[in-house]
Amino acid sequence: MTSTKGKRRGTAIHGFRETEKSRWSEASRAILQRVQAAAFGPGQTLLSSVHVLDLEPRGYIKPHVDSVKFCGTTIAGLSLLSPSVMRLVHTQEPGEWLELLLEPCSLYILRDSARYDFSHEILRDEESFFGKLRVPRGRRISVICRSLPEGVGPEEPGQPPPAC
Repeated sequence: MTSTKGKRRGTAIHGFRETEKSRWSEASRAILQRVQAAAFGPGQTLLSSVHVLDLEPRGYIKPHVDSVKFCGTTIAGLSLLSPSVMRLVHTQEPGEWLELLLEPCSLYILRDSARYDFSHEILRDEESFFGKLRVPRGRRISVICRSLPEGVGPEEPGQPPPAC
């Protein structure tokens, strides 16, 4: 995994390591196929590599909307290890928001309006509440699949996908 301490230049992620992965065991491929079948339509082309994000217990993700230059209409993330709280806030109407409890082995899908019109973040440990329930944060790994942006053809073999 590529290790980055603190803040990655140009990103909202703090306290993490990450990698892009395209080769998986047979068992992992079967899981990814289930994720892709649930999250993506038959006409959607996916980025060839899957983004794996390893967030340390004190790490967090600040509110952001993934770049439309590099990611299409759908982002799907499989949450592993620790529960966490994801907050979505409408970018034009900040009073419109919701929080999702991401349990280990849960799948979240941001598509269309949820993808483009809402920022998303993973709350810091000290802010990690779902309603009145305290959700203690531990190490969190997310396995993230993304569709290609509209108008972008399939990636060239051997070329890494752009990071979102």
